[in-house]
Amino acid sequence: MDHAARLQDEITEFADLVFAADLQTPVPTCPEWTLNQLFRHVGRGIRWAAENVTGGLNGPADPKAVRDGRPPTEPQAARRWVTDGAQVLLEAVARTGPDTEVWTFGGPKPARWWIRRWVHEIAVHRADAAIALDVEFALAPAQAADALSEWFDLVTRVLPELGERTVHLHATDDGLDPQGEWTLRDGAWRHEHSKADVALRGPAADLLLVTTRRRPVEHTAVQVFGSDDVLRTWLDLMKV
Repeated sequence: MDHAARLQDEITEFADLVFAADLQTPVPTCPEWTLNQLFRHVGRGIRWAAENVTGGLNGPADPKAVRDGRPPTEPQAARRWVTDGAQVLLEAVARTGPDTEVWTFGGPKPARWWIRRWVHEIAVHRADAAIALDVEFALAPAQAADALSEWFDLVTRVLPELGERTVHLHATDDGLDPQGEWTLRDGAWRHEHSKADVALRGPAADLLLVTTRRRPVEHTAVQVFGSDDVLRTWLDLMKV
């Protein structure tokens, strides 16, 4: 997918949802946060990502020193502050060069890595807002599948804790082909169809919500086959 093209749309959809609501609404999937803290996290976080891009390989930027890291007090100005964050990141990547290696959580990677990271970060936080407001959360299957792959890349360091236990996810959406299956085995993940100790089958968006612990399995269209113990172990590892 074209992550740069999707970033502005995703952050706009997030802002439209949040700023149409009471900003003091609690967000149950982010304990002790309200929508106010959620939009501040997104607006400041995407600017922090931009500073990591411009900082190259010098290590993570200081989150407390992010340029323009505080939103205006007036709600519509605050909404623009959030949505403007997409352009801040895109411009930082363009100036640095999309293929220039910069600092990331997983070691040096091309600057464009941060665009993909924030497309999916914002989508999950849009799900947080939708859950808080008890409204439908929709995400295109291709984006949800890409978000799952990106998430497994992000949490690779904890996958060895599964030991010999195996997990398989199968998205039921049309058109995903091999990109809609994930097998976690031997401390790594890969796109493949495989038997496993526990298998989850359902729409890619629901698989994403379960994997990122936004919704329990029983509140989604995901079917589970196999070991409940392995399922619990795997979900515990996804708290990162």
